[in-house]
Amino acid sequence: MRIKRVAAVAAVAALALGLTACGGDDGGDTGAGSKSFAAGSTMEKLNKAQKIKVGTKFDQPGFGLKGLSGKPEGFDVEIAKIVVKELGIPEDKIEWVEAPSKVREDVIVNGTVDLVAATYTINDKRKERIAFAGPYYEAGQNILVKKDDTTITGPDSFKDGTKKVCSVTGSTPAETIKQYVKDVGTQLVLFDTYDKCRDALKGGQVNAVTTDNVILLGYIAKDEASFKLAGSNFTKEPYGIGVKKEDADFRSFINDTLDKAVADGSWKKAWDDTAGKFGAELGAAPTINRY
Repeated sequence: MRIKRVAAVAAVAALALGLTACGGDDGGDTGAGSKSFAAGSTMEKLNKAQKIKVGTKFDQPGFGLKGLSGKPEGFDVEIAKIVVKELGIPEDKIEWVEAPSKVREDVIVNGTVDLVAATYTINDKRKERIAFAGPYYEAGQNILVKKDDTTITGPDSFKDGTKKVCSVTGSTPAETIKQYVKDVGTQLVLFDTYDKCRDALKGGQVNAVTTDNVILLGYIAKDEASFKLAGSNFTKEPYGIGVKKEDADFRSFINDTLDKAVADGSWKKAWDDTAGKFGAELGAAPTINRY
């Protein structure tokens, strides 16, 4: 009888141990075991670590704006979350890292982050240092002015040399607007964030702010009495997700995830819940550039 009782206790202990190992006492499965990736791949490493660092903007309404929660919110943020979910990593294991325009390539190359989703226009110059998955959205550069300004109607309005325009250091819009100003040194004012440009416009230090239309629409939505767009979009800005240049497998994984998000509706939902509230059109999903 004693032998039977010892065996029974051992069986119960083994069962309890098994339940604990399966997550019965810690609130459930984290998802690590539900995904399988190629050995040695970035996807496997991130999945096993169950944590990820994502670079994004903290100052752009609708795309990446640090909210009351202390975490960034917006379309870029939601797109990144879709990728992280596909990696089998819980959302609360994301470490959000601020990635202003001028440091986006640096934080990827240096390994400060695992990926960057930050209104990140895909272009050949940036591809010299990093690689892009996507695009997942196509914006267009525009101009923000004060509501009562009738003197600026588009980029050509800066050619007379009398008006100052603000943009962000290291950004595509900052480079593009240079071809429209008469004197770059005096007319183009650069800051590290668009919030500072907006404040400079409101305070009268500059006459306009230029960046992508969807970012500017976010500022207008928050202060319709002060701002408006001047003219139409004058560029095309395909947004991609930045990763290390040599990591073709990770780039392919993200591209597959973006295609899946479009197909299952999560891409559109991410837009509708964020930047779509500001009146910008989502349009058709851009074709993924699998280079």
